[in-house]
Amino acid sequence: MEISATGRLEVRITAADVGKRVSVRRRHDPATEGEKFTDTVGVLASWDDGVLLITRKSGETVHIPEASLVAGKVVPPAPARRRGPAASYEELARVSARAWRPVESERLGEWELRAAAGFTRRANSALPLGDPGLPLPAALDAVRRWYGERGLPAYVQTATGAEGTQELLCAELERLGWTREVTAELWIGALAPVADRDEGAGVVLSREADDAWLTRYQRKGVSEVALRVLGGGSPRSSEAESGGGPSVWFATVPGEGGGAPAAIGRCVVDGRWAGFAAVEVDPALRRRGLATRVMAALARRALEEGASAAWLQVEADNAGARGLYAGMGFAAHHAYHHYRSV
Repeated sequence: MEISATGRLEVRITAADVGKRVSVRRRHDPATEGEKFTDTVGVLASWDDGVLLITRKSGETVHIPEASLVAGKVVPPAPARRRGPAASYEELARVSARAWRPVESERLGEWELRAAAGFTRRANSALPLGDPGLPLPAALDAVRRWYGERGLPAYVQTATGAEGTQELLCAELERLGWTREVTAELWIGALAPVADRDEGAGVVLSREADDAWLTRYQRKGVSEVALRVLGGGSPRSSEAESGGGPSVWFATVPGEGGGAPAAIGRCVVDGRWAGFAAVEVDPALRRRGLATRVMAALARRALEEGASAAWLQVEADNAGARGLYAGMGFAAHHAYHHYRSV
């Protein structure tokens, strides 16, 4: 916190600092038990009618009465990562979107509207990576209409916690009544250490998700639309780019006696990036290194295709997966959220 020459805490932020990363200290309500002060760090999303809205790295928006402030300052952006590949939010957002393509898409300015008959929020949400070409309320009305015409709920995918993410948009969505339903994190790391963790013996790689692979996949009743998303098929769009897309691989560790696979995984190679997903293991065979074996086999193939960096998505409450990926050298890059219109 900023301290004056006389040793007093000072508030050194104003409404002119909206959009900047700040650190503030506020005094608790006298009726609240516990610590007297609370510190909050995040992006100052607004300062109106005597209330500050600060969006934290987690995506949570905190309302702070101006009268409760005892100190505050603008803080520099988070320091650059010291391990793993360097990457911007926009680069990762585009790579991860190409790895999970919808069956239909349409542009709204620099936003992409994506639909896949409701199979996963990622393939059925608007991805805002720039100016929609309309004032935000009008753009959101257009999003609602587009998804309504397809019988789908309207979602907007946003991100927080890295340089260039969308804390201000998150705060605006909440102000306009959209509800944050799901939050997860995108982690990144170097690819070679993943390949070096295991020899990947006994893992079968394929270009298609066959019936055996699908018996282990956690989403049951997979439709033709879902198969197109999993396979990386190009969307039906008048603006779809020509040329080849990302390279998709499916991994299977066969089960005993020809039953359901012991483990599966999916990897999408796109330039320097390899994206891992659907790494699932028979619950009876967990903690035997099968997930590591699957990822190592996929990583080796990705290295052969020229990739050098890796990404994956993980839920905040999946302690087992987070421990596995941290041990492989992955670390969180940013959080992403799905906001639903109500």
